[in-house]
Amino acid sequence: MEKKPFGCLTVPGLITAVLTGLVVLAVGLLRGGVLFSPGPLNAQAGALIGSVTSHADLSGRCTACHAFFWQRAAMADRCVLCHTDVDVQLQDPSTLHGDQFSKKPGISCRYCHPDHLGVNAPLTDMTRVDISHQTFGYSLAAHQHQADGSPFACKTCHVNGYTTFDQTICTTCHQQIDLIYTQAHLKAFGESCLACHDGIDTYNHNFDHGKVAFQLTGKHVPLDCGACHSGARTIADLKATPQACSSCHAKDDAHQGQFGTSCGTCHSPDGWLPASFDHSKTKFPLTGAHLKLDCIQCHTNADFASLPADCFSCHAKDDAHKGQFGTSCGTCHSADAWLPASFDHSVTKFPLTGAHVSLDCAQCHKNGVFTNLPADCASCHPDPSFHAGLFAGIRCDRCHNTTIWSPATFNQSHPNSCGQVTCINHENATCRECHTVNLSTANCLKCHDSNNPVEGGGGD
Repeated sequence: MEKKPFGCLTVPGLITAVLTGLVVLAVGLLRGGVLFSPGPLNAQAGALIGSVTSHADLSGRCTACHAFFWQRAAMADRCVLCHTDVDVQLQDPSTLHGDQFSKKPGISCRYCHPDHLGVNAPLTDMTRVDISHQTFGYSLAAHQHQADGSPFACKTCHVNGYTTFDQTICTTCHQQIDLIYTQAHLKAFGESCLACHDGIDTYNHNFDHGKVAFQLTGKHVPLDCGACHSGARTIADLKATPQACSSCHAKDDAHQGQFGTSCGTCHSPDGWLPASFDHSKTKFPLTGAHLKLDCIQCHTNADFASLPADCFSCHAKDDAHKGQFGTSCGTCHSADAWLPASFDHSVTKFPLTGAHVSLDCAQCHKNGVFTNLPADCASCHPDPSFHAGLFAGIRCDRCHNTTIWSPATFNQSHPNSCGQVTCINHENATCRECHTVNLSTANCLKCHDSNNPVEGGGGD
């Protein structure tokens, strides 16, 4: 009995199979592999790469993306031939593509970018992507839920694709939370939110100023950030804000810069006024009645730095001496009180002694004259008529003293004769015992009756 081949393994069957394979292969080669396509390519136009703007422009050229099975190149190798920017990112773990490839070695582009799903189907599928948002400079720690309480999704912020972000979305969302604050914030710091914000609120209203060089105390604590950081648009701007008091308080400086910019010497964050100035550190320490004065009583016309320190500059109007003693008021007056004054007459050419000590100044210094007064006694004590001019030119203090003017002690050499009578034993007599009327005549008879000697008296 003749044996027959198994099934289709006959010569005609084999020939048919070969012809069918050749037809399929020819059609695949000639029609771009349309027989093997799982669906149409994405036709959404993007940036021009080479001569195409979408994958659909590659229809019929399967080998642009798919290598033959006998070739060593993978499809991902074909992707980066067009997407050269992605090829660069793959070498940098800080980029989106570099981050994903470093986490998942051997991952293929189509893991996130599937195609053949339709002309309008998205080319990016992020559902299987594990992205550490903080790697790219922005954490999602503070963005777990939207204003309405619903969770954030990638498309909530990345409405125009995952590689771009429109910062107006920040404004739209935050205005729903607090419209007034958001508008004020935009006015103060601009609309480039990502220039300062990192998603973990490093720079927000709860920023710990105690960790930086300029710590907030006193009335600085409740200030809005924009009050000091006006015009700041970046973190660098925030850090570059000047820390000198005068940078904010120049407008409050009543001294018009005369004291420089070290406002903290007198002012404190607890309040710009009242200020506390340590006058003891200046060339004019305050003592006595000066301590109670208001600053403006001396510092008129906002002059604080160039005032003279001598008494006379302020007390010229109080000078009863009209400048006769110069400007060294402190010689007699003190800071405790302008009056009474204390003058040390012992340092002058006329020291006060005896009854002169208790005299009022005006008794000698008439008409406000205090200098160039004569120091001789006669200028105040004119020669009495009793002297009859006999002592002209003789200093009064030869007989008188400052303790008491009268009685005086005669200390002059008496003439040897009183008229025709020689004076003997009269040494202890006072002038008035003999000169009862004046010094030019002597009344001898007061002691000598009828020219008879008196016991103990002298004879003629």
